[in-house]
Amino acid sequence: MQNKSSILFVIGTRPEAIKMAPLIHLFKKSSEFTVNVCVTAQHREMLDQVLEIFQIKPDFDLNIMKENQDLFDITIRILTGLKKIILSIKPSFIFVHGDTTTTLSSSIACFYSGIKLCHVEAGLRTFNKKSPFPEEMNRQLTSRLSDIHFCPTKRSKENLIRENIDKKNIFITGNTVVDALEIGLEKIKKNKTNRVKELEAKIEEFHNMILVTGHRRENHGTGIVNICKALIKISEELKNTMIIYPVHLNPKIMIPVNKLLKNNDRICLVEPLDYLTFIWLMNKSKLILTDSGGIQEEAPSLGKPVILLRENTERPEGIENGNIILVGDNIDEIANTTVELMTNSTKYNKVSQLKNPFGDGNASKRILKIIKKQIKKC
Repeated sequence: MQNKSSILFVIGTRPEAIKMAPLIHLFKKSSEFTVNVCVTAQHREMLDQVLEIFQIKPDFDLNIMKENQDLFDITIRILTGLKKIILSIKPSFIFVHGDTTTTLSSSIACFYSGIKLCHVEAGLRTFNKKSPFPEEMNRQLTSRLSDIHFCPTKRSKENLIRENIDKKNIFITGNTVVDALEIGLEKIKKNKTNRVKELEAKIEEFHNMILVTGHRRENHGTGIVNICKALIKISEELKNTMIIYPVHLNPKIMIPVNKLLKNNDRICLVEPLDYLTFIWLMNKSKLILTDSGGIQEEAPSLGKPVILLRENTERPEGIENGNIILVGDNIDEIANTTVELMTNSTKYNKVSQLKNPFGDGNASKRILKIIKKQIKKC
């Protein structure tokens, strides 16, 4: 009987867990692999919520979170923690995702250990090393260390080829976030959470609902203040619309948002939501204002236009395709674009009916198939 190949998935944040969950489940179902999952807990509470939703029990938990930690601390703890795990289980492949500090630190550990590194969601670029920070350099450096690159789009593959990555090791798969979204929608359809029922009651008297998220470092300070001022203008223009804003717990976001918006009757500030409740809210909304990366990929599958509160994006396919409108943090640009889209049904219908350029829900299956072929070559 052929020995099973050992696979180690390393995840640290909520987005990583969401996007890796369908892949982990698929590999565990295959008889050809021994699968281990390591969490660094770069995001503790938010990560645990997703693990519970997708019923993933980690085999290893580095539990790196400490009060007042910085990027130096996170990197060191992950490197030293992973060294022991790698020496213990000796995986054939290590899977990392995207652009977090967990991703970069795991990639370095993998490189030092001489293990093949698989990078899911590879090839995204802004080509501005300070935006987003530190994500842009995390993913560029991870690409240099990776052996197999799973790209969501043709554009991301082209980015890697321009960086002299061997194209025989680059595969276009689509983004696994769409796979996760489909699983999540089925779960919430079968069983509405109490939080969903509470939100339904809040928005039932309004004709439309706009969902807002904003938390990225680039928008700390002036950016988040401008976004809030734009939301006030929107609420004054669209009197039959409820704006729901799950507010990030970072004080640099939470304090200015509450100061500027908490007394507005048409803006509902809520605590951060679990994944299932959040995707229900996305699906319920008419459009989404966000600075998030993942939402850019998810919203088109739900037919929801995205107004992007950033100066640039590593996902230009959405802008080129028309699903995403880039506005930055300019108050008038945010407000005017939102009001126009909400009141111009012709333009709204055109945007909302566009195909998702980031995936079709089969990315995990493609990745599994590719790894099986790679093993046969070994």
